[in-house]
Amino acid sequence: MRKLPPLSAVRVFEAAARHENFTLAAAELGMTQAAVSYQIKALEDRVGAALFVREKGRAKLTPLGSRLLPSLTQAFDTIEAAFAVTRAEDEALLTVTTTFTFANAWLAWRLGSFQLAHPDLAVRMSPSNDMVDLRGGEADVAIRSGDGSWEGLESHLLIPITFTPMASPTFLAEVERALGRPVEPADLPAQPMITPDDVWWDVWFKDAGVPFENRPRRSGGLRLDSQANEGFAAMGGQGFVLLTPDFWEHDLVAGRLVQPFAQLSTRGFAYWLVYPPERRNLPKVKRFREWLLAELAGDQVPAAGSPVAPAGASR
Repeated sequence: MRKLPPLSAVRVFEAAARHENFTLAAAELGMTQAAVSYQIKALEDRVGAALFVREKGRAKLTPLGSRLLPSLTQAFDTIEAAFAVTRAEDEALLTVTTTFTFANAWLAWRLGSFQLAHPDLAVRMSPSNDMVDLRGGEADVAIRSGDGSWEGLESHLLIPITFTPMASPTFLAEVERALGRPVEPADLPAQPMITPDDVWWDVWFKDAGVPFENRPRRSGGLRLDSQANEGFAAMGGQGFVLLTPDFWEHDLVAGRLVQPFAQLSTRGFAYWLVYPPERRNLPKVKRFREWLLAELAGDQVPAAGSPVAPAGASR
């Protein structure tokens, strides 16, 4: 067990000894002169000897004080250097945690522009659907889905979570060829659906005016755990899937997916940028927040590339 004097008193002594002036030491440390005198007296009582000889306008070191000063100054320099390295490393790396869906369908497509604008700042994207401890330092910022209310955290609205059926052009063409006409919302319950037991389907059918209470509940069908995986399955021709148009703009434009209906539904949730309020003015957090919000503001363009105009599928 280390037998150390109170480090607060040692810190005050080192500052007072460097300046040989209690007033200047108080100004450096943000303390009152009386508080400096108290800490010095406490340390002198601890070592059992005087450390200063008080002279008018000056606190002259005693021989003991003079012997202690170089070692203590070096020790504080070492401590300062250690934290400076840690601080520099922290300032040079931004860790962003977000869901697999947001990471794969939106952020990964855009993050390169942030890196080009800020080449001095490395970004580590950590996709996970688990909640991480932002205050504990597991990540600098999070992009989360929900209603925006996370106790003790500041949040910024990014993207409302809307959803509508999509499918691959080939799959849609096959369905419409079998029907002999364009597909209608009421046709979907009898068609292959990805994750058919998802409550989103019930919400969308209700909004589209399709009776859904007694819709077929097939025990089969492909069931996946994230919208990112569901979207790729739909592109592979596995069926109709409910997707958020904001996340699939590139695939709609490229014709890998089509949105056959204009109806967009929501359960009132959105994606939010989240971080502890004490980190809001950190340069790296501020730069990422400003870039992200500007990127989203510039995304207000309609999606295209669907055989049926995807009205409402816009940013």
